[in-house]
Amino acid sequence: MDKPEAPREKHPVAETFERIWSQALLAVSTAEEEVNRTLQRVATTAGWSQEEVKRHAREFTEKLVGHRKDLEHSVEVAVKGALARLKVPRREDLQEFDARLSKLAERIDALGREK
Repeated sequence: MDKPEAPREKHPVAETFERIWSQALLAVSTAEEEVNRTLQRVATTAGWSQEEVKRHAREFTEKLVGHRKDLEHSVEVAVKGALARLKVPRREDLQEFDARLSKLAERIDALGREK
């Protein structure tokens, strides 16, 4: 009977990147909320109509979305670079290695049966 697999522990580097990514997303989200609050204060002070508030909010949102995409791309590039420097294999590399090991195990088993 097969033993149940133990839960895989995360690599410390992966945990660190996940924590940093979470913090970055939280910071961006917090910034978006602050922009909305600030926009409402400015709108009240400037006496903007509801339509003007919506237009400015749309413009700010578009800018923030662009900045968020840039941030996500920068983080992704930085993570890939860091993982490459650490020589951490990609998922595809591990799958290929696993397939090769399985083939070798089959060949070894076949050789053992021939004797």
